[in-house]
Amino acid sequence: MTVDLRDLELLAATAEFGTLSAAAERLHVTQPALSQRLARLEDRLGTPLFDRVGRRLVPTAAGRRMLVAAHHVLRELGSARQDLRELREARERRVRFAAQHGSPCHWLPPVIRAFRGRHPDAEVRIETLPDDAPVPALLADRVDVALVGDPDTGDGRISLTRLFADELVAVVPGSHPWAALPHLRAEDFGTAHLLLPDLYDRSRIPPVPLPLPRAARPARITTMPVTTDLVIEMVAAGQGVTVLPDRVATPYTRTRDLTRVRIGPTPLTRTWYCATRRGPRPPRTDAFVEELTTCLRR
Repeated sequence: MTVDLRDLELLAATAEFGTLSAAAERLHVTQPALSQRLARLEDRLGTPLFDRVGRRLVPTAAGRRMLVAAHHVLRELGSARQDLRELREARERRVRFAAQHGSPCHWLPPVIRAFRGRHPDAEVRIETLPDDAPVPALLADRVDVALVGDPDTGDGRISLTRLFADELVAVVPGSHPWAALPHLRAEDFGTAHLLLPDLYDRSRIPPVPLPLPRAARPARITTMPVTTDLVIEMVAAGQGVTVLPDRVATPYTRTRDLTRVRIGPTPLTRTWYCATRRGPRPPRTDAFVEELTTCLRR
């Protein structure tokens, strides 16, 4: 038995209107074409589906049974279409954003506020990536826009827009020998116990480059799944030194006996990029990228 969607629509419309002419008008086909389709369906099923009572077509017992199936299938399809339409509309309004660990995020609230002011129907989701890997998350369609630092990718599927550069500085207790130096050399790290977030865990594959000069070889590195506040507290307690973006470190040095020390005779910087997937993007994603680049590019 072969029954397709058009057959089910034919059954439902004919039962609802009682005549083939009215059903044909509802289905936007000619009456002769609909009559032939009904005859072929009855031939395939081996039983009549409608009796003529006066000028109306009335479902037979077989027709009533088929109508139960037809109404169920058509309702489910209608519900599915509505759900898919709502999902599509929600997806078009939604922007999923992720920032790589270590990025300065004080700018994020103003960007979101300005974006929502222009697009009040939009939804911005701040996504947390357990593996802190924005580029793979972009490629897997888990995020739409990411802020990434010095990405090591030649993947043609990713579009990168340069935004700004942050100077990286060492943060040490005020009494630390480094505090009196004009800047650090790579060899100065040879005796250092470096405290870093677990983004820099050497067991990661691929490993994230350390925020140090290439020739620097710290005596010891401890990585921890902790916040910047806790790393700072450990440094202030004399448990080691750390490296942070200057703009992140500066507020801490105002309230604690900590010193920022330049790394290298010229600033050691980390450049941040707005990353998206190449290809057409929903209008709301384009608008968020525009807001982000307007605010941060310099």
